[in-house]
Amino acid sequence: MSCSRNVSDVTSDGAAWLASAGTYPRSTLAFWEERPGAPVVLPCGSAFDVVNAPAIFGRRMLDRLWDEGPGSGPVAEFRGRMLLFAAPGTAQRLPSLLEWEEWGARGRTDGRTSAVPPLLCHGTGDAVTVPAPTGGPDTRSGSRWLVAPDTRQPWLPGPEVLMWAAVRAARSAVRISISPPADQGAKVYDVSRRR
Repeated sequence: MSCSRNVSDVTSDGAAWLASAGTYPRSTLAFWEERPGAPVVLPCGSAFDVVNAPAIFGRRMLDRLWDEGPGSGPVAEFRGRMLLFAAPGTAQRLPSLLEWEEWGARGRTDGRTSAVPPLLCHGTGDAVTVPAPTGGPDTRSGSRWLVAPDTRQPWLPGPEVLMWAAVRAARSAVRISISPPADQGAKVYDVSRRR
């Protein structure tokens, strides 16, 4: 690993934590010693789960976590999606919490859930590609760390915290209208988006 620390670079303790998710952590660390700019595929379910969200919605969730909540665990960007690292077990629990709150895929279609994109939850039996421990965005894989792991035991949000962030992000994206629906054939300009 390089001596000069960039906030988007993984520390040696963070790399050890990431590698601990795999079957052969020392092999992963040795690979990163040889190729610190290479992403790797790691299994979910033991050290972490991952909530995978579309980039814009994921950014809204991340903003809510940092502006109004407890912060986040490690967060990466991969091919236009946000990977929010979460406590093990989150992948199994989060979808049922969202359904129970009627924000999930089978929730109501009264306008409020139309702003909630499907969140892909990766847990036991799944694997994700994590960005390289050092450097900026990898142009080949389209991956980079937004919040890099920096400790062997990072704080990871659980399903309740991520549900709260998703609901807040969805609510911030919904515009409430007291006007009747516009004539479908009429040309309508949304002046509320004007700067």
